[in-house]
Amino acid sequence: MIEGIAVAVLVAVAAAGLWWYVGNNRHGEERLIEKAYAAGFVEKQVEVPLSALPSLAKESEALPVGAATQKGEALPASEAAGGEASQADAATQGSETPLAEGAAQDGGVVLNYAEGPDNGPALLLVHGQGMQWEDYARVLPELAKSYHVFAVDCFGHGESSHDPALYRLQTMGEALKAFAGQTIGDSYLVSGHSSGGIIAAWLAANDAERVAGCLLEDPPLFRVTPVEMQQEPGCFVWRDAFEVIHAFLQQTEVEDPVVYYAQHSYLFSLFGGLQPKIAEWTVQERAGHPDKHLTLAWVPHDWVRGMYFYDDFDVRFSETFYTGSWFEGVDQADLLRRITCPTVYLKAETNYGKDGLLYAANSDEDAARVLDLVAGCELVTIKSGHDIHYEHPDAFATALAQVEEDVTAACGE
Repeated sequence: MIEGIAVAVLVAVAAAGLWWYVGNNRHGEERLIEKAYAAGFVEKQVEVPLSALPSLAKESEALPVGAATQKGEALPASEAAGGEASQADAATQGSETPLAEGAAQDGGVVLNYAEGPDNGPALLLVHGQGMQWEDYARVLPELAKSYHVFAVDCFGHGESSHDPALYRLQTMGEALKAFAGQTIGDSYLVSGHSSGGIIAAWLAANDAERVAGCLLEDPPLFRVTPVEMQQEPGCFVWRDAFEVIHAFLQQTEVEDPVVYYAQHSYLFSLFGGLQPKIAEWTVQERAGHPDKHLTLAWVPHDWVRGMYFYDDFDVRFSETFYTGSWFEGVDQADLLRRITCPTVYLKAETNYGKDGLLYAANSDEDAARVLDLVAGCELVTIKSGHDIHYEHPDAFATALAQVEEDVTAACGE
């Protein structure tokens, strides 16, 4: 009898564990977002006039605003150039395609953002590639206690304007500078993750009158151009993201970038024989729930989290990193030298794969160059994956507090 009870208990525990595992995979992300809303965050939109984007005027003849299709969707080959062109050709169709969803109709572009309660100094958060403001959900409730948070969607992401003409560092920087002037007003702290960290650096250098302090969260500085990412021993993001998305845009058989990524991901190839199953489950999920963020019941959410926001992501944004156009006109060394505000560089520990590939955003040597160029920059290295604010929200909050402390100290001098 005792043995029967023990077996029943074990079965119940296993069932409860399985229920929690599946529930977390399915709903963990949305529960974090719900907590952010419960903490007082409200999603809003603001129009930024085209006059605030001088870099866009320089490119307008090559690719007019309005070259995008619907938010987050690549143009199917059947709709481009009489059905004979590849999906990549959609980016050159300019005036022949409708104005992007999320783009203003009267001479401006739209920035979508979430604003928290006014409980301290203004803080602008800029997410990384393929994400959106909700990527910060895990840390937002804590930040809301001490800051007045503004978390934005970059162009091509979330509910902000989707248009390839906007997918440049300088254009995004100009838009956020205008946004800060329109919406934030006074001085602010800025923190950016990954490519968003490079945008944060741009703001620190080019909106110096208002940016009081800067947190660079694992930006790929000196590993952002195609040449830099391909230099030996090679870079994970080039192999796993930019090569895959470029290949997707060149083909016509698979229209869903989520499915194509699951089938061709370098990351998933490291899981041995599991990649075909992940790809199969992804196909099934997208067929059954085409309008929902991707979740897989039997795969840990953190493994596939990079695809979660792909529904609201224009993958042509990634193509600008493959071609190098996202960073055109910007000199990294010059940009970093012009940062004078207190700055903390929060870097994930550098690591390499068994095949020698650089798995980190950049190398220790790259990080040393950043420290040499940014006056008074403090380096904080943490053992973590790339998305530090998600994996280690306490460490991220501590780094932000250090920035604020340094700002206060600098103001007291």
